[in-house]
Amino acid sequence: MPITSLDSQTALVLIDLQVGVLRMPTAHPSAEVLRNAVRLAEAFRHSGRPVVLVHVAFAPDGGDTLRPRADAPRIPSALPADFADFPAELGPESGDIVVTKHHWGAFYATDLDLQLRRRGVTGVVLAGISTSIGVESTAREAHDRAYNVTVAADATTDLHLPSHEHSLSVLFPRLAEVGRVDEIVSLLPQPVLQP
Repeated sequence: MPITSLDSQTALVLIDLQVGVLRMPTAHPSAEVLRNAVRLAEAFRHSGRPVVLVHVAFAPDGGDTLRPRADAPRIPSALPADFADFPAELGPESGDIVVTKHHWGAFYATDLDLQLRRRGVTGVVLAGISTSIGVESTAREAHDRAYNVTVAADATTDLHLPSHEHSLSVLFPRLAEVGRVDEIVSLLPQPVLQP
């Protein structure tokens, strides 16, 4: 289904497009997902809309990682030094908002909601890795906070293809509008250049 519109105050929120995550084996090539996300970021910056880069990071001693009993541990015990770094082509650029999270969702225990509300943001476009974890958790949290949510399907991927497809086809349509980068970019107003 096509995206109907974007709010005039819409921010782009990119989830976990960081060096350590981009190295993981994904259902779709992470280089392609990153290219599409960079295109979105450039378009949002050009139109004067906020760009939020979210990454997951932990203290060197691992003291701030969650350790619930689970069948599949989420965080390896040792992460490479550059795990949380953003790739150079993504930024951040001057004016971008950087959010560090310690959980799946970008709103939990961060200042993301505060940063968006202070800028009058009422809608968010989400993209990143992984669709069924960081992006989906953030979409749920944004929906619960009454943001209008749009998901850029071709700027997301997952470590597990069935999980990616389930999020896009079953869950996101209940929380958001789902579209492609071209469609989202076409809905962004272009700034008026002064003579």
